[in-house]
Amino acid sequence: MSVYGRFPGARPRRLRTTPAMRRMVAETRLHPAELILPAFVREGISAPVPISAMPGVVQHTRNTLRKAAAEAVEAGVGGLMLFGIPEVKDAVGSQGTDPNGILQVAIRDVKAEVGDDLVVMSDLCLDEYTDHGHCGVLDDDGRVDNDATLERYAEMARVQADAGVHVVGPSGMMDGQVGVIREALDGTGHQDVAILAYTAKYTSAFYGPFREAVASSLKGDRKTYQQDPANARESLRELALDLEEGADMVMVKPALPYLDILRQIADTVDVPVSAYQISGEYAMIEAAAEKGWIERDRAIMETLTGIKRAGAGTILTYWATEVARRLQGGE
Repeated sequence: MSVYGRFPGARPRRLRTTPAMRRMVAETRLHPAELILPAFVREGISAPVPISAMPGVVQHTRNTLRKAAAEAVEAGVGGLMLFGIPEVKDAVGSQGTDPNGILQVAIRDVKAEVGDDLVVMSDLCLDEYTDHGHCGVLDDDGRVDNDATLERYAEMARVQADAGVHVVGPSGMMDGQVGVIREALDGTGHQDVAILAYTAKYTSAFYGPFREAVASSLKGDRKTYQQDPANARESLRELALDLEEGADMVMVKPALPYLDILRQIADTVDVPVSAYQISGEYAMIEAAAEKGWIERDRAIMETLTGIKRAGAGTILTYWATEVARRLQGGE
């Protein structure tokens, strides 16, 4: 008997005694279909280009992208989010609306490879295509012109939908972007193309490796249109606007530094909620694991489980295919 008499009578540790017991009572479970693989495809290369800040992630050729898509399907991954890297950039991001631009070509390639076995998603933003690296067109004073940018987004939506995409992901944080895109899609017979709104996208220090991945030309910063990390209620305002404008799904980006925002949004909406485990989150784990400071595989699974526990229905992660295979193996 315990020195405390009959206590402890309640012993939570009874439900932690074996792997089978812990598995049985687990409150949060990851599934391959909930994972979305972000992938980069670069115009004009003949072999994949490694991204130094993201070990294991590459800028794909068209052929290796097709292979990655097929591997994702085989692993049971739910979706693929595509980012295009053009050879030529200009002030208005012309390649982003060219039907034969790299992203549109890549959408067609992936659809030809996997059809509807994978949800094909596309980044709908100008930053990869502009020579100044901003998410929109600039006015005469060098500021991002919100409403002029919306016109470009509408055209991007049309060409991506024409290429066969299932879901567009407007990530530029322009006011009114979801409504304009929805109108553009519906007006051209693409009512079935869904919108994954980047509802709460914060101006974050963790985007650094991504800028290498997309060969960003960014001059300055994006603090006038991405959200301030200090603000939480602002996310709920953005959420209300995106839903009113017709968002089918909503996203929080980044994931780990904003789990409180993710929880608030998940508790508020009745549409699917995504979170993006971004490049800096990936790079930190890979770098620390390479140093031997943390256990890589456990850290990956722990962070993904935490994101799911906080309310994400789907998670964009660069480990999507790897983790899906692990889950299929029963881990």
